[in-house]
Amino acid sequence: MGGIYWLASYPKSGNTWFRTFLRNLQEDGDEPADINELETGSIASGRGWLDEVLGFDTAELRHDEVERLRPAVYRWSLREEEIGYHKIHDAYTRTSDGEPLFGSEVTLGALYILRNPLDVAPSAANHWHCDSDQAIEKMGRSDMALARTTKALPDQVRQWLLSWSAHVLSWVDAPDLNVEVIRYEDMLSEPQATFARAAHFLQLPADPERIAKAIRFSDFRELARQEREKGFRERPHHTERFFRSGTSGGWREKLTEVQVRRIIADHGEVMHRFGYLDETGASV
Repeated sequence: MGGIYWLASYPKSGNTWFRTFLRNLQEDGDEPADINELETGSIASGRGWLDEVLGFDTAELRHDEVERLRPAVYRWSLREEEIGYHKIHDAYTRTSDGEPLFGSEVTLGALYILRNPLDVAPSAANHWHCDSDQAIEKMGRSDMALARTTKALPDQVRQWLLSWSAHVLSWVDAPDLNVEVIRYEDMLSEPQATFARAAHFLQLPADPERIAKAIRFSDFRELARQEREKGFRERPHHTERFFRSGTSGGWREKLTEVQVRRIIADHGEVMHRFGYLDETGASV
């Protein structure tokens, strides 16, 4: 019987980087995988996926009506024998009927990719086409959602993010959910061990040489090179580049002291839990 592993993260936390690694690991080719062909699974909020499975256009439905249908779409995947790996930015929530949005019977597990919110904020500001203060405000809102407009028809349906902290906890503390957490920072500092642990969790080959090659083929410099030469179809039209720095700790040059204090005030408890603050509450 098949099922789904969710590749879950708050936006700008390394999901695309991980999916590139996953594609290279699965292909095990002689050349790096094309960043414009990351067909490791549709994003869970993709309207095209929902419309294809349901057999009708969801454009005429209200947000809540679409959400009530989403679990049925994911259950449909159980017809397949294969394991699917699907990107998701939604928080782990329930529909208005009280049903888990992602259906426990179809979910094999969730790999949650976590990144320091101090680094998420400036990256999200660029991605959302706003300044850092606005991004920080959005990250602290309990009602934050993507694609919630009713004035246009986005390619994706509404996704509740909640606050950054609530998003993290909705996944990592979800009852009866098989979850593995990897940190963006460990993907950089301890790539072999971190990616191997993720591959093992996802029931994928984890032999050292294959892992090492997939890491090399998904190196940030390679991703940036491909984007320079042929563009990247997931890049928002208002941004110059999608793959901008691929580092951790850049917040020290990009955020003011006031902005840092606000993020820590909003998310300090979760930051401390996952090693982003020390015992004194100072950033690590």
